Amino acid sequence: MTRGTYGLRRRLKDNELPVLSGTTAPARSDRVSRPMLVGRHARRRPNHARSVGSALLLSTALAATGWSCGPPGAEPAGAISSPPYLPSSVLSGISFDWETHRRLAPGSDNWPMTWAADGSQYTSWGDGGGFGGTNADDRVSLGVARVDGGPDGDGMVNVWGGAGNSESAADVEGKSYGILALRDSIYLWISPGSDTQNWSSARLYRSGDGGRSWEPTSVILSGEADSLGVPAFIQHGRDHEWSRDGYVYVYATGITDIGQWEVQRPGRIFLLRVREDSISSPGAYRHFAGLDPDGEPTWNEDSQTRQPVFEDPNGVMRNSAVYVEPLDRYILVTSHTAKNEGNLGLFEAPDPWGPWGTVLYEDRWGSGHIPANAFYWNIAPAWIGEDGLEFVMVFTGKGANDSWNSVRGTFLRR
Repeated sequence: MTRGTYGLRRRLKDNELPVLSGTTAPARSDRVSRPMLVGRHARRRPNHARSVGSALLLSTALAATGWSCGPPGAEPAGAISSPPYLPSSVLSGISFDWETHRRLAPGSDNWPMTWAADGSQYTSWGDGGGFGGTNADDRVSLGVARVDGGPDGDGMVNVWGGAGNSESAADVEGKSYGILALRDSIYLWISPGSDTQNWSSARLYRSGDGGRSWEPTSVILSGEADSLGVPAFIQHGRDHEWSRDGYVYVYATGITDIGQWEVQRPGRIFLLRVREDSISSPGAYRHFAGLDPDGEPTWNEDSQTRQPVFEDPNGVMRNSAVYVEPLDRYILVTSHTAKNEGNLGLFEAPDPWGPWGTVLYEDRWGSGHIPANAFYWNIAPAWIGEDGLEFVMVFTGKGANDSWNSVRGTFLRR
C-alpha cells in the first residue's frame, strides 16, 4: 500500500527526534487518562497545573534545530514553515494510506462533518451540485447532504439542494465551515457568501427535519464588530454524547484583515461556549477569558475580555476540531502561511483551550498523491476507530480537489 508517514522530523540527517537546546516544553502529562463519567457528560479529574498553550511561539527555536514537517524522504517545495508548538507527547505523527483516497462531487467544496443521533453524518458543501452533481449541473451556493455507512460506500445523499433533490431546494445563499447535530436538530453557521463575505458575519441556522429545511436563529457572529470569523463547532461524538460538561464549544478565527480572504496573521483562534439547551440564545454565549490562578478556565460575555486559545505566527484561516474520546484528546486542524497551498497543521490537547502539542505541520500536504492545493480538512466523527488511532480525513481544495475527498489515516502513538 502507498502510505505517507507524517510528523516532526530532523531535516538534515536521519529521522531522529532532535533535542531543542535552550527550549523547555511546558509541563504536561504523557499519560492519556480516561474521563470520569457523570451522567451523560464525561468530566475530567481536575488538573490545576494545566496552562493555556497560547504563548509558545517557537518558530525561531525550531528553525535553529533544522526541524521540518512532512513525509520522510521528500522535502516540500519552497520555504518550510515552522510549527508554533512543541511536538505532541502523545502522538508522534500520522500515516495516511493514499490507496484509500476517494474523490466525489466535483466542483463542490468545504464539507464540514457532524454525527447525528440517527447514526447518519451530515455535511454541507458550497458552489456545486453536491453528490451526483458537478460544478455546473444542479449547482447551488450552499447545500446539505447525509452520509450513511462507511467512506467506501454509496450512502452519500443530498438532502437540501443539489443533484436529485427537487423536493428540498436550497434557498439560502452562503458558505459554511461549522455544522453540529444536537438532539433532534442540526445547526449550521452560514456566512453570506464567498471570499471576504466569509469574514463579514456568520448566522446560526437550525434544521428540525434532518437538513431538508433551515430557519435562521438570532445568533450572529459579526466580523466587523467581533473580529471573529468562520466559526467551527467542536465535534463530540454521536449526538454530542462525548461532551464532558453539557456545553457546545465553538472555535473562531481572529480577523486581522477583513478586506483579504487570506490566512490571517498573526494567527489566533478564539473559543466560545454555550449550554446545549441555549444554543439558539445569543445572550448565552461566553468567551474564553484565560485561566484563573488555579488553572481553571474563565468565561465572560464581553468579547473584549477574550483570550486566544491557539496562536500561530504563520497565520490561521479555516479550522475544524473533534474530540477523540478513546484518546481523551481534542484534535484541532488548521491551515497556515498561505491559502490553497496544502499548508496543514494538526494539533492535540487535553482540553479545548490547550495546552497544544504538534502532531503534523506541513507545507504542500499530499504532494505526490494529489495536487498540493487543499485548504480545508476535518476528521469525520463517525469514522474514528475504537482505539481512537484510525480515522478518515475529509478535505477539499482547488482544481481537482474542488470536490469531496477522503483518505484513511492512522495516528502514531509515542
